[in-house]
Amino acid sequence: MAERKATVASRVGLHARPASIFAEAAAAQPVEVTIAKEGEPAEEAMDASSMLSLMSLGASHGDVVVLRSDGEGADTALEELAKILETDLDAT
Repeated sequence: MAERKATVASRVGLHARPASIFAEAAAAQPVEVTIAKEGEPAEEAMDASSMLSLMSLGASHGDVVVLRSDGEGADTALEELAKILETDLDAT
């Protein structure tokens, strides 16, 4: 199981536009990816490609989240998704 931590950089957190961009990128990955706030049990992680899951996660600016995935390409997928989270998607 591959795991990667990332800090949410968007000023509004993982809501609206940033959540939409992230969910679309997660859905495009060749592996399933889960997301959870740091410190939460792995079994409570949510589907990273689901807008509803991302909105209910309640991740705010500066929160650390944990991305997990398994299978071929998992490390690359998590790295790509972490870069999205660590970018202020509201800056444009």
